[in-house]
Amino acid sequence: MKAAVYYENGGPHVLRYEDVPDPVITADEVLIRVSAIGVQGGDVLNRQGGELTATPHIVGYQCAGTVEAIGANVTKFQLGDRVVSLGLNGSHAELRAAHESFCWEVPDGVSFAAAASVPTEFGTAHDCLFEFGRLTAGETVLIHAAASGVGIATIQLAHRAGARVLATASSDERLERLRPFGMDDGINYADVDFVDAVRNLTGGRGADVIVDAVGGVTLQKSLHCLAYRGRVVNFGNAGRGESAVLDISTMSGNNQSFSTYFLGAELFMSPRPYEVIAQVLRDIADGELQVVLDREFPLERADDAHEYIESRQALGRVVLVP
Repeated sequence: MKAAVYYENGGPHVLRYEDVPDPVITADEVLIRVSAIGVQGGDVLNRQGGELTATPHIVGYQCAGTVEAIGANVTKFQLGDRVVSLGLNGSHAELRAAHESFCWEVPDGVSFAAAASVPTEFGTAHDCLFEFGRLTAGETVLIHAAASGVGIATIQLAHRAGARVLATASSDERLERLRPFGMDDGINYADVDFVDAVRNLTGGRGADVIVDAVGGVTLQKSLHCLAYRGRVVNFGNAGRGESAVLDISTMSGNNQSFSTYFLGAELFMSPRPYEVIAQVLRDIADGELQVVLDREFPLERADDAHEYIESRQALGRVVLVP
């Protein structure tokens, strides 16, 4: 099969389009003929400095396609089923072996490109808002990196739940494009201090829930615009900055809470997020939620796709097509 691989960590230029052996499935896995690959921010971070599990290494968490072979113990899927899969690596390829527990049926009416942009995005967004953020109707949520795949999913889910949605992005134009998904107020962090903006927009009260995918200095500042009994949930490292020591001294006097989040751990520990993602896929098929796709690249141009993501121009998800 063809795959986008690399032999060492580095910039997008390390990606090569090469022939590699087809994956061999275990008794609990399915073999997927890949039709679309949703490129994650984590894929970019892994290429930059993550562990190489093989040489050459095939990066990539998420892809969608058709089941081409099934292991002896597989019960959820049959040959020809349309599925989306999530794993630690291996998505940037024509074929992908995936454990059946980390695959979801793609409903009729949902394209492979859309499906390949659902589990990480909507699973993370849903858990950050409701399982960890405990968001309820009438509360105010602040969403950082709101133009990302997870950001747009978070906006939609928070709006649907009856929350007031504040969002940050790097330009007024990008913020206006987020308004149709349920954003109430946009904050251009390139022009204003988002802490002051949140305080002004909430009459000094602050945000009840903050979903922070950026980390670093942004995460520290988020604590300063958190409401009494507010909750901040941090995942990923979209800012790609160095880890910093977080000063939480202001939180105890306001009965605030801080959580970190990783979808993979939740999927390993509980069936709950699996069912959440399955329902989201049905909601997308029914038109209740929307997947926003920014641009498609052929798999042989994976380096260009990664470079485009790093340029921070995308609004929504970038997809590779084998």
